[in-house]
Amino acid sequence: MFKALIIDQADENAISASVEEVSEDRLPQDGEVDIAVEYSTVNYKDGLCLNGLGRLVKTYPHVPGVDFAGSVINSSDDRFNPGDKVIMHGWRGGEIRWGGYATKANEKADWLTPLPEGLSSFEAMCLGTAGFTAMLAIKRLEGDGMTPDSGEILVTGAGGGVGSVATILLASKGYKVAAMTGRAEIADYLMGLGAARIVTRDEMLDDPGKVLESSVWGGCIDSVGGALMGRILKQLNYGAGLASLGNAGGAELSGNIMPFLLRGVNVFGIDSVAYPMDKRANIWQALATEMPKGPLVEMVTEIGLAELPSYGKQILEGQVRGRVVVDVNK
Repeated sequence: MFKALIIDQADENAISASVEEVSEDRLPQDGEVDIAVEYSTVNYKDGLCLNGLGRLVKTYPHVPGVDFAGSVINSSDDRFNPGDKVIMHGWRGGEIRWGGYATKANEKADWLTPLPEGLSSFEAMCLGTAGFTAMLAIKRLEGDGMTPDSGEILVTGAGGGVGSVATILLASKGYKVAAMTGRAEIADYLMGLGAARIVTRDEMLDDPGKVLESSVWGGCIDSVGGALMGRILKQLNYGAGLASLGNAGGAELSGNIMPFLLRGVNVFGIDSVAYPMDKRANIWQALATEMPKGPLVEMVTEIGLAELPSYGKQILEGQVRGRVVVDVNK
């Protein structure tokens, strides 16, 4: 038997969730590796799954949990041995496959990343998909020439998981971070993460409608999208880049092509779900060596399986600050 948060669907509009003791024979055995899960986390996509939204979960009953970290129990793949510490994220785990909101999981060996030295399972889930995505965005922008001398870097949705990690990482690298949020009450929290100043969502959405605006930003990590992204593009410095990694503000992109034609700005799409496995270890190693541990732990709320339905609603409402780590044994 193992413990899991099971969600079920009585009808199209009714999702139930309960922590249950589950028999071993109910765990789908599609992969080569059985893992004793130690920690998981709560991402926006987890909130959608927990509430039956987005058509992400195809069959019920189901165990959500996009990310998890734990120890190998057994493996038929010689790349992994009992006791090895591993990380799982992406590849639609927790959506079309049972995920990490359980004390046991089964996964394909091809989808597992060895836990790098310098990170515990808990710390890996403090980061999770959000931290991985934030580091991907920073590496992509730096590959395009962004440096601390490029000017202020705007981080939108800075109070969320990706935004919080991005703020910490950028500040630790010497960048001047402008943290954008719609929640005035978390300004002190963001300054504590290393933000140089706070930008309100309202002032960024107050678009004067110009084709181009004064150059302000040396780069941007954007988890909002929508109309906001269109305005940011008009404010980027010459040759600067925007890393697009979320659509909390909508999937439609408004704006014009003049920032591209007259300032040579760039937009980079950031995807962590299907990011090549042969490159993932490098990103996790960078997180292990470059992420300051103090601020990392400070931004985390730790919960147990029973609290997941509540936090699944809160994250969709934009009420979660930083990262939420799930101790599945709690």
